[in-house]
Amino acid sequence: MFTGIVEGVGKIQKISKNTKNRSAIQMTVNLGKHAKGLKIGQSVALNGVCLTATKITKSNCIFEMIEETTKKTDLGNLNPGDIVNIERSLKTGDRLEGHFVLGHVDGVGIIKKILKRPKEVQVWFEIPKKLSKYVVKKGSIAIDGISLTVVDVKKNLASVCLIPHTMELTNFKTKHIGDKINIETDILGKYILK
Repeated sequence: MFTGIVEGVGKIQKISKNTKNRSAIQMTVNLGKHAKGLKIGQSVALNGVCLTATKITKSNCIFEMIEETTKKTDLGNLNPGDIVNIERSLKTGDRLEGHFVLGHVDGVGIIKKILKRPKEVQVWFEIPKKLSKYVVKKGSIAIDGISLTVVDVKKNLASVCLIPHTMELTNFKTKHIGDKINIETDILGKYILK
C-alpha cells in the first residue's frame, strides 16, 4: 500500500533481460538514501509500480519483473540512466497524505501537452479508453506513482497540475511530449462503479 507521495528519484543502473535460470527481468536501481533500512522482500513503488526488493548492495537494489509488468507498464521502455520515482511502502501509523495507491498500474498513457506557467506545470495526457470511466474532474489519480488531482477531462484526454516542489522532487522534470506514463486510477472509484 502506498499514498502517491513520492519520496525522491532513483537512477536505473542495469537491466538484465536474460538472467540465468530465471524467467524474471532484473532491474538494478540506485535508490540513494531511500535504500536505508530497506530489507529483501519489502515493496517499493517505482514509477507507481509495486516491486519487491530481491537483492540490496549499499544503495543499489535489484527488483525482478515478470514480462507482464514490462508489457503493461512503462518499465519495459526504460533504460540504464533513466530516472524513476521512488516511494517506500506505507507503515502502520503513517499519515495518509495523498490517496490510496496500490502500485497496480491500470494502463499506460501518453503525454500530449505540457504547459509551463510561473507557479505550476499543467500536463495533458491521453487516457486508455478502458480507463476513461474512472477518471473524473477533481478526482484522484496516480501518474508514475504521484498522487495528483485531475484538473480537467476532455474525451480521451485528462490534465493534472504539478507545483514546483513536485516537479523538482519527481521524474516529471525529465518528461517530454510523447513520453509514456503509468496510470493508476482511484481504487475507491473502481469499487463504487463495480
